[in-house]
Amino acid sequence: MAFEGLAEKIQGAFKKLSSRGKLTEADVKEAMRDVRMALLEADVNYAIVKDFTKKVTERAVGGDILESLTPAQQVIKIVNEELTALMGGQNVKLTRSSSVPTIYMMCGLQGAGKTTMCAKIGKMLVKEGKKPMLAACDVYRPAAIRQLQIVGGQAGVEVFEKGQGDPVEIAKEAVDRARYYGFDTVIIDTAGRLHIDEKLMDELKNIKSAVKPTEILLVVDAMTGQDAVTVADTFNKELGVDGVILTKLDGDTRGGAAISVKAVTGKPIKFSGTGEKLTDIEPFHPDRMAGRILGMGDVLSLIEKAQDMVDEKAAEQLEKNLRASRFTLEDYLSQLKQLKKMGSVRDLLKMIPGLGAKLNSVEIDEDKVAREQARNEAIILAMTRAERRNPDILNASRRRRIAQGAGVTVQQVNLLVKQYEQARDMMKQVMNSKGKNLRGLMKGLR
Repeated sequence: MAFEGLAEKIQGAFKKLSSRGKLTEADVKEAMRDVRMALLEADVNYAIVKDFTKKVTERAVGGDILESLTPAQQVIKIVNEELTALMGGQNVKLTRSSSVPTIYMMCGLQGAGKTTMCAKIGKMLVKEGKKPMLAACDVYRPAAIRQLQIVGGQAGVEVFEKGQGDPVEIAKEAVDRARYYGFDTVIIDTAGRLHIDEKLMDELKNIKSAVKPTEILLVVDAMTGQDAVTVADTFNKELGVDGVILTKLDGDTRGGAAISVKAVTGKPIKFSGTGEKLTDIEPFHPDRMAGRILGMGDVLSLIEKAQDMVDEKAAEQLEKNLRASRFTLEDYLSQLKQLKKMGSVRDLLKMIPGLGAKLNSVEIDEDKVAREQARNEAIILAMTRAERRNPDILNASRRRRIAQGAGVTVQQVNLLVKQYEQARDMMKQVMNSKGKNLRGLMKGLR
């Protein structure tokens, strides 16, 4: 996952700082040397690192900090604030046009994930109640149009294409079609290159001039490190971009691009791609990202991820059952399926404050977790409807039959039943102590 190495090194530097009582200026400077090396190894721009550590040091060696009762925590607070500011300060949302349609022009080099990102944004807008359309203006790359049609279909978004014609004319026709048929958003998938050249830039400038996009969004591959920042800087100078989207932040990337791109280009990172699924897109929140790097967790993103995955009908049924003091194995199965949708267990745990640094030394076997989830689902599905709705009737003979049907041992069936009973008891405690409408609680967190 992005920033893992950087987070481990920075958290290590502050762990040493926290082990001391009263700090000296030398202690702070030593910690900043460790931070500087960690940032450079993460491929953050040298000039940015130098300026960042200078600002932190100047603030941290002030009398109020060194005389504080919790000096190490105060230093970490300063680093968090400066790191947040470096990455842009706050999330910047997409701009909507005052006239229909809003036009987003997507650009970037080949291999950055631009075409898939068009569909991801399209799917996100559909969920927000918008009516987007994708326009296939990458007429050079083999199968680019077909790829856009496939991901557009998966996202439930219409794709406009005219084959391998003039990209400028295709873009203009797409906008005209959107106006005529009532699409409120057009997302233009433009051609990329293996590297920036004059022909590419001229074509992009011509499309920009022809359709006057509301925003130009640059998609860059975070795994390319400082090359991504260089690409962003060049595109911005040549074309004038309004925002950056970082892809492959789920990969083995050192994170330098995310930290450097705003400082170098002056343009905000609006989204990050965190996987291959069309739902693997997150608004980029600098404060939350800084929290992850410093081991402070990211509870808000965890809540939002849970809200995105929650099935409203299943949540309503669960609430009814809980209010009637019922929590069946069918409810438990529904919760297991929704948890699986949320992704990697390790990544979810890292969003919980205080667990980030501890998890660096802990091996989590994701395959084993997946196998256990699949086994538990198989056990529940091997039960009759009556058994799922009334687990109290699961006597020894029924459990033997279920184990045989699911291809597991009776001990594994017993373990599943015990886990379910623990979850049921916890749910009862929550309802008894809170007495709140569950769906209302979730809405209140939005």
